[in-house]
Amino acid sequence: MRLTNVTQMTLPEGRLSSYGVRVSGAAIRRLPISFDQQRHVGEGERDGSWMAVAFEPDGSPSREDLATAWDRVVARHGTLRTVFSRDADGGLILEERATEPGEWVEHRADGGSAPRDVLRRALDDRCHPFGAPSHRLCVLRPADRRRRPTIVIAADHSHVDMWSLLVLVRDLLTELRIEPDVEPEPAPAPPASFAEHTGHLAQLPSAPEEIHGRWEDILRAGDGAMPTFPLPLGDVSRPREEVVEVRDVLDASEAAAFEAAASEAGVRASALGVSVLTDVTATLCDAPLRAVFPVHSRHEPRWLDSVGWYITNSVIECADADPRAAAAAVREALALGSHPLQPILAPYGGMPARPGMFAISWLDTRRLPAVPPGLRIQYVSARVRTDGVMIWFIVNESGLHLRCRYPDTAQARTSVGRWLDAVQAGLRERVAPVRHPSH
Repeated sequence: MRLTNVTQMTLPEGRLSSYGVRVSGAAIRRLPISFDQQRHVGEGERDGSWMAVAFEPDGSPSREDLATAWDRVVARHGTLRTVFSRDADGGLILEERATEPGEWVEHRADGGSAPRDVLRRALDDRCHPFGAPSHRLCVLRPADRRRRPTIVIAADHSHVDMWSLLVLVRDLLTELRIEPDVEPEPAPAPPASFAEHTGHLAQLPSAPEEIHGRWEDILRAGDGAMPTFPLPLGDVSRPREEVVEVRDVLDASEAAAFEAAASEAGVRASALGVSVLTDVTATLCDAPLRAVFPVHSRHEPRWLDSVGWYITNSVIECADADPRAAAAAVREALALGSHPLQPILAPYGGMPARPGMFAISWLDTRRLPAVPPGLRIQYVSARVRTDGVMIWFIVNESGLHLRCRYPDTAQARTSVGRWLDAVQAGLRERVAPVRHPSH
């Protein structure tokens, strides 16, 4: 599995086409909108609001088989049949709509455009917050017929997270394996929908006072806003073109050694990682580690096979680089993110962010839904403009990797690059501690 960006992903030369269901008829029902959907869709139409997964299946399924399989996947997952719109007062509405089979569209290169540029334009055009639908199935058939096709599943972020993308890959492949002359086994019951999850959160009791108080402390420490990157970023008063860095930090054997070092310290690998980030931030910035910290909300088995945006934001704060202190900071962040944010942050007008917001995510993809090996999976982010710093640490079967997005300013390139270099060195040092010569 590879973490990449649409401007850097690997695609062969070939023909790109895409398929989408047709949304038809009046609304079936109105649905609740989650806190994060409200934030994301409330920002309005824009390019680059999607996320995608690319993979290479065995064989070369026909257009007809792919379309039929995708129709069944859409019928299985409720959020893929929902559409956002606005009411007469500009408020957001989310409705379930009826869908029916759609048609294929060819996407031709203009002026020698690379396949990934053609793909980016196709997804920007179709997978946006108010799209009907806001998801797309694409296939790139290589000019070299000895190569396998690449299938891309993309959707506006309001309907998916990384976990969801693997669920969609798995379900699509399951549908493609159905043989036309063999009576298929009864399909399993559709999983609970994301709208059910949103409604469930709305019914939960209020968070304890200590959680409200801790969030108040966090926002006060940030002068009323979420944490920002601790080094200068230059002028980010408006979003800038993004810089995306993807680094392979540890290979498989080194990542295993890192996990062993964490176990020896009595903590998980994520906590040892936070220990390194804390040490680097203290050394370079003379400040504690403070960052937005995404956590998942799939806390019950009924959500595990569901597609939706099951990620919410917390904040991690750590001033002590001792691994046990870092583990305690991770536990606190998970606790802060285990309660619905809407009532907690309502007094602040929602999630108060300012330019320079800093977020880190640590994800072990080996814990995500299992898919067949050998698919050459690429997790693909869109090209966006940004005024903040977001870092994903990804653990998979090939090691530990990071992807970082930050604004393209001279100061940000210097500051973020310096911080990432120190983090990479610190993570590697935990695998093979530097031995200084005796004096």
